[in-house]
Amino acid sequence: MNIYQEQILDHYKRPQNYGHLKKADRQIVLNNPLCGDKISMDIIIKKGKIQDVSFFGETCAISTASASMLTQYVKGKKITDLKKLSSSFIFKLLGIDLSPSRVKCAVLPLEALHKLIINQNFVAKEKT
Repeated sequence: MNIYQEQILDHYKRPQNYGHLKKADRQIVLNNPLCGDKISMDIIIKKGKIQDVSFFGETCAISTASASMLTQYVKGKKITDLKKLSSSFIFKLLGIDLSPSRVKCAVLPLEALHKLIINQNFVAKEKT
């Protein structure tokens, strides 16, 4: 097992930023019909930056590791910079070659993030 495989396994077993944010500004749920992954992502945006982010769901090891690594990376980053992230960034982050059937698993968290910050197709949580 190489270092990248170990890193993916570690993020799968002990994902960072896993759970829900109680005061999220935006939330989205996406599905991957190819493998059955379902991911929910919550974000809090302040002054054009990601203040906090979390994810939750029923996801495979690749999708969980990708979400864990991505959420670690985006905290504190400017929305304008994050809009430029592409699937190639995720592949570099994971550090492994993926079969075509696993590519969608890896980029699902990035798709969720992009929908939240670019398209703004999100479900606003009621503020109490």
